Amino acid sequence: MLGATGTIGRATLDALLRRGHEVVCFTRAPAGARGADPRPERARLPEGTAIRPVDFGDPAALATEGFAGERFDAVLSCMASRSGAPADAWAVDHRAHLNVLAAAQQAGIGHFVLLSAICVQKPLLAFQQAKLAFEAALIGSGLRYSIVRPTAFFKSLSGQIERLRQGRPFLIFGDGTLTACKPISDADLADYLVGCLDDPHRWNAILPIGGPGEAITPRQQGEALFALLGREPRFRSVPVAVLDIVIATLKLLGAVVPPLAAKAELARIGRYYATESMLVLDPATGRYDAAATPSTGTDTLVSFYRAVVNGAAAPERGDHAVF
Repeated sequence: MLGATGTIGRATLDALLRRGHEVVCFTRAPAGARGADPRPERARLPEGTAIRPVDFGDPAALATEGFAGERFDAVLSCMASRSGAPADAWAVDHRAHLNVLAAAQQAGIGHFVLLSAICVQKPLLAFQQAKLAFEAALIGSGLRYSIVRPTAFFKSLSGQIERLRQGRPFLIFGDGTLTACKPISDADLADYLVGCLDDPHRWNAILPIGGPGEAITPRQQGEALFALLGREPRFRSVPVAVLDIVIATLKLLGAVVPPLAAKAELARIGRYYATESMLVLDPATGRYDAAATPSTGTDTLVSFYRAVVNGAAAPERGDHAVF
């Protein structure tokens, strides 16, 4: 398994172990490192989990120190670039996965389950193009594959809870109905990913998937949170044009200060999610279709919000924070 130390990865590892699978977790070691100390990763994973730090940039090391001549039935990858910035995306979402794929073919692996993203349907950003490039390589590899493209995660929709607790308004772009999604929980997505190993209907397929219930807009997310907090809804609308100005400014300044160019790409990612729905895209009409977006699981975004409002810890969003 790849990416077991992330939030989705940890949930997927737990689901694999519950179903009785024997799992070996490949974790990222510094480039060129040999015999890297696995203790930091071990502290975040269940006791007794088999961990092998590997250099994903070194195909030979993946073969000798990762697969190590042992027999594995499948690779399941939840690994992704941490920021989505172009260099990181092409290094992790594409090249690292290509190296794993080559080593997996050499090791005789029969099945590759890949966690991708539904936003690759409309690839305007570097990380989407990197993911699509690897998807194409996997499809053409001859290995059995399951490419899972989930909609929005609960984690990515949790950023404004603290704002509202502080009495501040819920931020929306436009009128808050520009986009919609069918959010999926870590646990429900994990069960779906693990189910790909045994369900023939999920083999050699691209699988968009969302959580249960109707699609929900940002305005509806805010209304649900205010209701749980027992407060009247308050919204502050941010024009999408503001993001365009920020992007253009950072791009211009990036010609002089290179780190600002990277921030411009991150701003472009923010704009994408502010204006594009995380639902199945109808190629004939160019419109997002909630009815065509499959659902799985039982966890709802409102139940997640309720738990956090009642004291459960909100997930750490790290580089995925928007607000």
